[in-house]
Amino acid sequence: MRFCLSAAVLATVVLGALGSPAPRAAMRLHEKRKELPSGFVNKGAAAADTMIDMRIALKMADRDGLEAALFDVSTPSSANYGKHLTKDEVKAFASPSAETLSTVSDWLSAEGIAFDVGGSYDNWLTFSVPVSKANELLDASYETFLHTPTDSSQVRTLAYSLPEALAGHINAVYPTTSIVKPRTPGPVRVFDAPPSLAADVNVTADAVPASCSSTITPACLQALYGIPATPATQSSNHLGVSGYISQYAQKSDLTRFLSLLRKDISSSTSFTLETLDGGSNPQGTSYAGIEANLDIQYTVGVATGVPVYFISVGTNNQDGVSGFIDIVDYLEAEDAPPQVLTTSYGFDEADLGSSLATEICDSYMTLGARGVSVLFSSGDGGVSGGQSQSCRTFQGAFPGTCPYITAVGGTVNVPETAVDFSSGGFSQYFNRTDYQADAVEAYLDTLGSTNQGLYVATGRGFPDVAAMGDNVEIVYQGQTGLIGGTSASSPIFASVVSLLNDQLIAAGKSPLGFLNPWVYENPQAFNDITSGSNPGCNTDGFPAVAGWDPVTGMGTPNFSQMLAAAGL
Repeated sequence: MRFCLSAAVLATVVLGALGSPAPRAAMRLHEKRKELPSGFVNKGAAAADTMIDMRIALKMADRDGLEAALFDVSTPSSANYGKHLTKDEVKAFASPSAETLSTVSDWLSAEGIAFDVGGSYDNWLTFSVPVSKANELLDASYETFLHTPTDSSQVRTLAYSLPEALAGHINAVYPTTSIVKPRTPGPVRVFDAPPSLAADVNVTADAVPASCSSTITPACLQALYGIPATPATQSSNHLGVSGYISQYAQKSDLTRFLSLLRKDISSSTSFTLETLDGGSNPQGTSYAGIEANLDIQYTVGVATGVPVYFISVGTNNQDGVSGFIDIVDYLEAEDAPPQVLTTSYGFDEADLGSSLATEICDSYMTLGARGVSVLFSSGDGGVSGGQSQSCRTFQGAFPGTCPYITAVGGTVNVPETAVDFSSGGFSQYFNRTDYQADAVEAYLDTLGSTNQGLYVATGRGFPDVAAMGDNVEIVYQGQTGLIGGTSASSPIFASVVSLLNDQLIAAGKSPLGFLNPWVYENPQAFNDITSGSNPGCNTDGFPAVAGWDPVTGMGTPNFSQMLAAAGL
């Protein structure tokens, strides 16, 4: 629900403007950026009349209560495991208090600013002001920052402040200190593969042929992970695929993919489109998106019979992060959001700044508490992230570093080894949570002094799990080709979770929901990957070892063991 100021509030604004100006409130620094992300240069002060579309994220009424509820319904040893919250129950935690809403509203009104209240939980205030007003409002200095590789610019500030009286009511204001590189598709590479190779792969769960080391297909995944080919039966069980940056999934490419690689199901099997922020999904060769095709082909083509929804986020967003906030708002408003959501896009953690990253991360709690498994690819930059390989410290990939999502790293070859581009490491913003404490401590003991000083050892470790992420065959513009990236790993793992949910729902049980506590309590449900590493920053990165590691997490899926761990 969105609404403007009431007539009474508007009158207050007008009267305030006619009277004597009130003295400025004491200000407190809210956030400061120490340095620019790589590739950006400061071009000086932004023009005073440049308009900025701004958002204020209000604090939840009971954020700690929501976190406790999330873990309560997501931890297998809890008596409330699987008793996911309703939309209204989550809203009671996530909405701002009446005091918070009125306090921040009064501040904006006193400043003569008309605003809207939005978000599923009335937790966003949005308004537009010129740079001159933004500088005054936030004790800021908005400047223009040019991303030289793409010749695109952003108006941001390196620091901003808030009135001291608002310190307990506002999580974040933006656009402020978040300076984000333009989004590009995640896959590492694409090249031609002979169509005959795809047609000749015919495997069973008894063996994985040598061809699967050079070309991964749905049949290879079924053999490698024991994924069933029998169709799912529960129509209420949905798998959501996020689509961004004008990446469009082509139905004709999906048809060819299925006719080549899933001959046991109808080649007319498709997906349902949902859109927000002006999103769309035009069809035609020129509109084909590599990332969108990959995500759709390895959900429809692996999660046999599960209804797949492609959620296309358009460019009409003002959240500063390509619609990442808007899609959560969109799903929060649904009475029955998909039980699994997979996303193959992300950011360098440091680009966002801590307040914005924390705000986005906390929003995933609202979905997890309602029984949604939120999965993200871990990233494709090893320990370097989007930095150059000569970087001085390791960089985490967000949202992979968020403790309320499941981050999926990548593997390659048969037997599997960690693929060298699989991002992983430790967050500089989020602390390690209890569910992974023992596993991460065991890894750090094994690691010893290696890479000491290059990462925050107390941070949340990621990824949590892994799946095949290289030499994955797709169809793009009617042609077969191989692709690499954890962008493949996340939809593959999401498909496994959706098939598990199908059987759980059929048995009258709840879907898995937020996965991580269950994952770390059931190491036997995953194929442990013990070789490979993710080099970067002039180092070998982190090595994969027995148990959890920050390259492949707890390992890759073992469907039969996961089914047993789910109580089936």
